[in-house]
Amino acid sequence: MSTVTRLQIAGSGLHLADQIALVGVPLAAALVFDASAQVIGVLVACQSMAHLLGSLPAGLIVDRGAPRRVTLAAVMVSLLGVAGAAASVFGQSLVGFGVGVTVAGFGIVLFTLTALSLLPRAVPAATLAQANARIEIPRAAASFAVPLVLGAVVSADTVAWIFPAALGGGVLALTAAAGLPRFDPGQPGSQSPLRRIAEGGSFVLGNEFLLAIGACALFWNFAFSALLVTMVPLITDGLRMEPGVFGIAMACFGLAAFAGSSIAARYAGRMRPNLLLLFGPGSSVPAALLLMAVEPGGSPAIIYAAFFGLGFGPSMWLIAQNSVRQIVSPRDMLGRVNAVIQTSIYGARPAGALCGGLLVGATSPQTALAFAATGFMVSFAVSAVSRLRSIRSYGDLADAGTG
Repeated sequence: MSTVTRLQIAGSGLHLADQIALVGVPLAAALVFDASAQVIGVLVACQSMAHLLGSLPAGLIVDRGAPRRVTLAAVMVSLLGVAGAAASVFGQSLVGFGVGVTVAGFGIVLFTLTALSLLPRAVPAATLAQANARIEIPRAAASFAVPLVLGAVVSADTVAWIFPAALGGGVLALTAAAGLPRFDPGQPGSQSPLRRIAEGGSFVLGNEFLLAIGACALFWNFAFSALLVTMVPLITDGLRMEPGVFGIAMACFGLAAFAGSSIAARYAGRMRPNLLLLFGPGSSVPAALLLMAVEPGGSPAIIYAAFFGLGFGPSMWLIAQNSVRQIVSPRDMLGRVNAVIQTSIYGARPAGALCGGLLVGATSPQTALAFAATGFMVSFAVSAVSRLRSIRSYGDLADAGTG
């Protein structure tokens, strides 16, 4: 079994567990602990904060550690967190539940960064895009399937079994990761952790490809978070539709991400990277404008089509930019480079959500929607004016010795 296949199977297990936890946290908090909206918000924030606070330390670990050992550690951390959450549900410990889901979040962060750093050692640059697509498919598939399944089967009687079920995904991941080949660890350095992180940040800022990718991702995630906060009041108050429309729209988003990743896995070698790097953020603009065209009392099909557009192109962009990151970054710095960009992304999300919520409260959902659409436009403009549009093949990028 190849390294990419093992990473794909491990990713399937971990992302399955992660998505179950993502959907299960508010359900368990409400049905098991009878938590208030404020407490549910804190629990959901704990999951997000694991990504925000854990990326930079994880980047340091990835650059120093042996990939197989770090991957196994990531899976074990995730398993420990999910097991703690499951035990806390049955033990009626709300604090333990919050700690468990946060620990599980740190595990998925470490796994994701390790996989991105391990792939360039396992496959040549010309096939990186297909490999990245293969390990992205499990996440996209889980984001589509898990909410639908849990929405259909979870009740007050069954909600306690959500997290024990997630443990099965972790066990699958551990089995696959155990068979990964051994690669040499990174070279130890004499610099302090802060200086090493600063070195990764300086490299991102000094590389025009990485700087454009980071800025594009920052504005897109800012806009998307603002959009998500806006959609429920827009659907219920502005458009006079049922709240369930939002859930279906998110399922369409997940389905589109799965479709985009699957196409990239099959055809990425035949697609010019610059087209994908422009198409991803570019396709989000008409999708957002389509939402602005929905009339009160109209068909929700337009909303579903818009969210499909928001998932399809950006999922292909994600795979393309991951490949560019892996090629242009020095191998001994790849963990920190990825961590710096991930931190900017997860820092943009709460800021976008906050701005979207403030705009909805101070003005209207329609104004907040226009604000989000502007963010998508800026994201596309960053890519359109950068040198990302010049990348015609991954092989040429590698041969140029950009990193």
